[in-house]
Amino acid sequence: MPRLLTYNVHRCVGVDRKLDVARIAAVIAEHEPDIVCLQELDVGRARTNGVDQAGAIAERLSMSFRFHPAMKVEAEQYGDAILTPHPERLIRAAALPTLPNLRGLEPRGALWSAIDFDGITLNVFNTHLGLVPREQRMQAAALIGSEWLGDPACKGPTILTGDFNATSITRPYHALTKRLVDAQRQLGLKPSVKTFPSSFPAIRIDHCFVSPEIRVTGVMTPLHPLARVASDHLPLVIDFEFQPGV
Repeated sequence: MPRLLTYNVHRCVGVDRKLDVARIAAVIAEHEPDIVCLQELDVGRARTNGVDQAGAIAERLSMSFRFHPAMKVEAEQYGDAILTPHPERLIRAAALPTLPNLRGLEPRGALWSAIDFDGITLNVFNTHLGLVPREQRMQAAALIGSEWLGDPACKGPTILTGDFNATSITRPYHALTKRLVDAQRQLGLKPSVKTFPSSFPAIRIDHCFVSPEIRVTGVMTPLHPLARVASDHLPLVIDFEFQPGV
């Protein structure tokens, strides 16, 4: 049964302010995921000692990876990644729209990989939306649109996941649920699994949305001390299976 883990790693700096890539990898490895979707990775940035965090985590997990830099400053990059040990191909990695007249907004992006599970192709989208509601609505609309979920090439089992910076009562969330189903809602979880802040998870802004070909069988997040300190988010772990004939 496949397992996906989505995790905002906060550039591998924990709530104790320690930079520790190995600690993040250890939190992930504990769950033995088939797909890892990471947000807030530094690659070649001076502030995190120039490490390629996407590559370093992938190497520790014995996985291949695809990284998209939402932000580039000369040789320094910052963005999101999809990791897996399974055969995969990158379909798209690109920026999401922003508000051009609002200064200081962090650039945002998304990745789309097609991952092979014994002949079944799973479309996996990983993203990290902005903080401003109007910006989030634009970005959610783009994800639903013709370049991402609405692309004719996006057929069959599909998962959209990441840090959406939006709870389940917001307009961007509801826009996305018109296209896909919230994994936690499909499973009927009450109370819901929350991931932020890691020290005392009180809100749900990390989500996983699935297509009808996906049946969610489990949702959890680790609450042990290592996970609570490694990042300001907890990882969200989704177990699922493919529904034949859907």
